[in-house]
Amino acid sequence: MDMKTVRENARHKLKGFCRVCPVCDGRACAGEVPGMGGLGTASSFKANVEALARVRLQMRTIHPVKEPTLSLALWGTTLAMPILVAPMTGSTYNMGGAMTEEAFVAELAAGALQAGTIAMTGDGADPTMYGSGLAAGKAHPASTIAIIKPRAQEVVVQYLREAEEAGVLATGMDVDGAGLVTMAMKGQPVGPKTFEELQEVIGATKLPFIVKGIMTVDEAEAAVRAGAAAIVVSNHGGRVLDFAPGAAEVLAEIADRVKGRTIIFADGGVRSGADVLKLLALGADAVLVGRPLVVAAFGGGREGVALMLNQFKNELLQAMLLTGTADVSQVSRAILFR
Repeated sequence: MDMKTVRENARHKLKGFCRVCPVCDGRACAGEVPGMGGLGTASSFKANVEALARVRLQMRTIHPVKEPTLSLALWGTTLAMPILVAPMTGSTYNMGGAMTEEAFVAELAAGALQAGTIAMTGDGADPTMYGSGLAAGKAHPASTIAIIKPRAQEVVVQYLREAEEAGVLATGMDVDGAGLVTMAMKGQPVGPKTFEELQEVIGATKLPFIVKGIMTVDEAEAAVRAGAAAIVVSNHGGRVLDFAPGAAEVLAEIADRVKGRTIIFADGGVRSGADVLKLLALGADAVLVGRPLVVAAFGGGREGVALMLNQFKNELLQAMLLTGTADVSQVSRAILFR
């Protein structure tokens, strides 16, 4: 199996929902929510890709780095790379339904493990979507992370208990899902959380808790004060608010304030291993990949997912060698061209 075959298969299975464009930048699918696109003009989706494209790497080849370290320790487990699968749901209404929700999540989780990393699983307008993620968690104990939508407090606590019973590595909430159109359309109420509400749900579990959807310094600080073990700097793939900045535009300022006090993930517009290195240099500890892995899962199942993740890993290795970066846990901002 190669990526050309994976993309051709995916183009057939995702027809009408994803064009499998040569460059996944949000232009062809603008406004397609539900679907694979960005909300409205897709400005926020495009901003993720464009912001990363503006970041340049300084090439250095006179240095002692010959075998960079790509592994990452995370809550008692060691990943082969600082790249995780982002939480994604909606195989039926966002991706056309050529794969069932359970099969889609299962292939993402299994492919991630095959490549030596893990998947975050999501929640959605159909409650069975969260259940599909928990099923993958049960199949691979301590190797998935269950992310919950900002539902009513009592529902979130119930979902936390289910995650604990499933044996997941960690859990969390994508607070940036507060205004999801698809959730409202399906009668699944979600909304913003107060600081006290966030603190309450974090305190309701002993699992590491991730707050996904942080785009400002003040909210990063609030998440840390509330007890978040990690945050994800993310605008939800540009699917919830038009005209937001890209994650790469706000990451450095957030990292300058909370780095070392919580784990920092970043997602949005990652299309290569070089993009991963850019986000690490801007302050992320690890990176999430979303839409490209939809193509990988539909086009090649778990083997396609592992193939793409390993491609990113190899590109990251090459970028590290050509910037003199020895370890993914110590990426200097000095490798960026200013």
